[in-house]
Amino acid sequence: MLFFYNFTANLTFLFLRIYALFNKKMKLFVRGRKETFQHLSSIKKDDRVIWFHVASLGEFEQAAPLITAVKQNYEHHKIVITFFSPSGYEIRKNSNLGDIICYLPFDTRTNTKQFVELVHPEMAILVKYEFWPNLLHQLKRQSVPTILVSGIFREKQVFFKPFGIWMRKLLTSFDHFFVQDKASKKLMDSINFKNSSVSGDTRFDRVLKILEQDNTLPFISEFKDNQYTIVAGSTWREDEALLVNYINQSEDEKFIIAPHTIDPNSILKLKESLKKETILYSEKEGKNLSEYTVFIIDTIGLLTKIYSYADTAYVGGGFNTGLHNILEPATFGIPIVIGSEYEKFREALDLVHLKGCISVQNQSAFSSIFNKLKDDINFRNEMGGINKTYIESNRGATAQIMHYIKTQIRL
Repeated sequence: MLFFYNFTANLTFLFLRIYALFNKKMKLFVRGRKETFQHLSSIKKDDRVIWFHVASLGEFEQAAPLITAVKQNYEHHKIVITFFSPSGYEIRKNSNLGDIICYLPFDTRTNTKQFVELVHPEMAILVKYEFWPNLLHQLKRQSVPTILVSGIFREKQVFFKPFGIWMRKLLTSFDHFFVQDKASKKLMDSINFKNSSVSGDTRFDRVLKILEQDNTLPFISEFKDNQYTIVAGSTWREDEALLVNYINQSEDEKFIIAPHTIDPNSILKLKESLKKETILYSEKEGKNLSEYTVFIIDTIGLLTKIYSYADTAYVGGGFNTGLHNILEPATFGIPIVIGSEYEKFREALDLVHLKGCISVQNQSAFSSIFNKLKDDINFRNEMGGINKTYIESNRGATAQIMHYIKTQIRL
């Protein structure tokens, strides 16, 4: 089976190299991997290394509190962080959390063998669901202790199908699975993997740290001007269609929109669709921001702090593209509205069930709930309180995982 996988993987990589000639994101994906082994060449044979791998930005945020704890406890080790996706790497490639931050090489037998030998980690820590066959084969072959953190498993995954025996075998590369919920542990038990424990999601520890930082943004305070404000974060075209229709008919409220895609053409189309006075972040200098109704954030890195100014949050991606992080606004104790597709996100399932988060399917439901949230402060406070309690009650995953790491890696 590995032979057929490798044959397919090599064909896929060849196709991606051709596709990269015509696609900007894929060009980053391919070109960045050409630099991986150059980045790793600074690792010496006697360096002590702990390696973290994340798929993209969301998984990096999950790993961040654990990486921070590892750095504090293992200050003489080098920390290597690899990304699969350009959207995560390009944003966090200069993070001070890692001594080396680079792309994970494409999953061929030659690449992974060279990678594991160069990094020679004392432990490999993979986040959520990164199951690359050649990589896992090499980690096991080279006897590298390997753990999965913030893991989550679903019945539909191949591991739990009758024909999934080959993929189940790959899971023997892991020494331990730290999973987010009891359902994941039950699934692992069902295929006789007893080396799992429910630790929860390290993202809760991450977002709680947000409350300890200075979230002040004077230009947002000026814009808000003590008025009721909706913050719409990580929005896509489908989200913005609902937002624009609502905003154009709204009164006595302000809006901050932080789109997921900030290319100039998309931003211009969004601005032109709005009938209210609208200002871009890139245009804000010298303007009286309190005069505007809509503030479009055409830059990255500010959304977390901006959520601290929200009376209500809308989190985008819930219409087929993939729901974005709802834990960040939840930690500030505000009500949250999302789209209709959220079944793959445990925190969304939980908060919709608890009624701290509301899912909408169409324009009518969208407008109805936002009108109610604007007019009913008690309703807002009740939803916000549910969200804040949920965040606080789910802390502690980092400490549990660190306890295990300390039993495996000497100082």
